[in-house]
Amino acid sequence: MEDLSKQNTQPTGEESNIGPIPEKIGPYPIEALLEKGGMSILYLATHPKTKEPITIKVLFPEFVSNPEMKERFLREANIIALADHPNIVKLYGEGEWEGGLYIAMEFIQGTTLRQYMLRQMISLKHALEIVMEISMALCHLHSHGVIHRDLKPENILITENGGIKVIDFGIAQLLEEGSADANAERRLIGTPIYMSPEQKDNPSKASYPSDIYSLGIITYELVLGKLSLGQIHLSLMPSKLQKILTKALQAKPEDRYQDIVEFMTEISDYLNSPALLKESNPLIDVAESIRHSQNKLIPHKVPNWPQIDIGLAAYTSFGAISPYYDFLNLSGKSKGIILGVPVAKDSVGIIYSAILRGMVRSLCQLSQKPEELAAILNSLLINDPMELQFAFSYLILFPEKKMFRFISCQSGSLWLISKGSTHIQRVTSENRALGIDGKASFNEVEHPWLQGDTLIFITLSPQTLSHEQIEEFLPEIIQSFPQKQTDTLLRKIKVNLSRSQQEYSVVLISIQI
Repeated sequence: MEDLSKQNTQPTGEESNIGPIPEKIGPYPIEALLEKGGMSILYLATHPKTKEPITIKVLFPEFVSNPEMKERFLREANIIALADHPNIVKLYGEGEWEGGLYIAMEFIQGTTLRQYMLRQMISLKHALEIVMEISMALCHLHSHGVIHRDLKPENILITENGGIKVIDFGIAQLLEEGSADANAERRLIGTPIYMSPEQKDNPSKASYPSDIYSLGIITYELVLGKLSLGQIHLSLMPSKLQKILTKALQAKPEDRYQDIVEFMTEISDYLNSPALLKESNPLIDVAESIRHSQNKLIPHKVPNWPQIDIGLAAYTSFGAISPYYDFLNLSGKSKGIILGVPVAKDSVGIIYSAILRGMVRSLCQLSQKPEELAAILNSLLINDPMELQFAFSYLILFPEKKMFRFISCQSGSLWLISKGSTHIQRVTSENRALGIDGKASFNEVEHPWLQGDTLIFITLSPQTLSHEQIEEFLPEIIQSFPQKQTDTLLRKIKVNLSRSQQEYSVVLISIQI
């Protein structure tokens, strides 16, 4: 089964097999093809009212005349509508269009649990917190009589805010109706590694304990830190957790937890017990603490600067290099904005960002010329045994003097929108990244900044969009206020990169005098 909606999707190269991308499906304008599945196509669309990205799932035209396929497709929409819950993908609408049937769903910015597990170490505590959120989704489904039947890491998304979303209800069923598929008993429905024995034998006999069995496998993998590939060795689990998983993975459904609430209660008790601390891996706990400390390095609110209106929007995909940005109060009523991206990734990159933050905050009062600060930082980094390297940009605002100074060292682009103008001007200042060349010279740009002028400060890492592509987005935001500008730009960039497999981070700052 195909995933419903997730960030890391890309076109399959089979557009020619499914015809041209439609301009509109129902009331939803189509932005791009996401992926092609076995019985449906996923498109990226825009909600006509909120302008937010959504996912449109379309049944292949050749299946519209097939009563069984049509019923399964419509049943999926009904089940999603029935299961309205924060941990379950949201339904916006469904209906008919000239190409057949469609379902409009929430577009979830994030990554699959499978990718999340493969990319980073997860502490025991965090793993069980994820399990609890999945359990809450299952509890809601089961309370409405819904059996998921295909619970697996690919059908669980970690959102950009760290939340959980359960997706893909293509083979879900209501317990009271039994299997709606007349051929279910003759073929395998689901994913074998995560399927309970009774579901493998007879998919129509799946019940609540079948979903609990699947969740038991997922719990094992989360705590183990890798995919099981069908090999389960409970001796590798913490002793207290072994007992819980032993019951969840019993071969006979009657020997398992009969209610997801029972499973949740035991997981919760373990989460809050002294045994959890004893059985945790301290090295993984430290690595996870370092990742969490990233939030403390950057401001989450814009400063209240006289005469200046500021908008801020930022996003970092899982596994991407973490950007550093800061707002600085300088002498003489001038203000500074820093954007920096360390070359190092993961926890090391976070530590490097902390070092850069300390250096910048210590040195920023020494000079009001960005090129001088860049030269000092570069010298310090060249002579540091840690061999730190940073892409770096620095903007100093002089509201009283009606001007600004700007330098970019392979990070960040600056765009100027003059008051009342529809012309967008890119302010260029190209220099080498810091910490590479001890003999490098740095050059800044000085430019007028008049009442009503707007500056758009952007850093995107890695550089997955060209300046020309970014410039295409800017005309739509000219008449907006700064926060609306950054929110709109972030949405457009995320939509544009939604099909990319690349990990990226983006910081957008709009400044208006």
